[in-house]
Amino acid sequence: MSTTENDAVIETSGTHAITIVRDFDHPVALVFRAMTEPDLIAQWIGPKYLTNVEVTHDARHGGTWTLVQRDPDGNEHAFRGVMHGEQTPELSQRTFEWLGLPGHVSFETLRLEDLGGGRTRAHQVAVFTSPQDRDGMLASGMATGVNEGFERMDDLLRSL
Repeated sequence: MSTTENDAVIETSGTHAITIVRDFDHPVALVFRAMTEPDLIAQWIGPKYLTNVEVTHDARHGGTWTLVQRDPDGNEHAFRGVMHGEQTPELSQRTFEWLGLPGHVSFETLRLEDLGGGRTRAHQVAVFTSPQDRDGMLASGMATGVNEGFERMDDLLRSL
């Protein structure tokens, strides 16, 4: 995978977790909107070769979210989860499950840090039930999807 100056830093450091850190040249409130409003999420999430055909995001405690993506061959890839606690820029929490491998659920947190000057650092952590589940996520092409999605999110944020 080629990297650019603005690629997310993805670490596993021998744990059951994947940590992603990415800076945005946009204010926290705008980044938070792009990460929580379904119509905005649909415009950026995932790798470029997939089309987002369904995005829901009920940010209330106990609310659910779904994502269905279609590849060029017409195959659909579905994901879902449940929101936990109040969703704020300081802390958003949810579960994540790929329906292609049901029962393998991770717990994700997102924290947005105000770097000043209209810049934001996103800290995401996904904790898996086993190193094998974590490694499976990494092997799925997650890094490419994360970085291509964030590139599209940058484009979207510039247009808002």
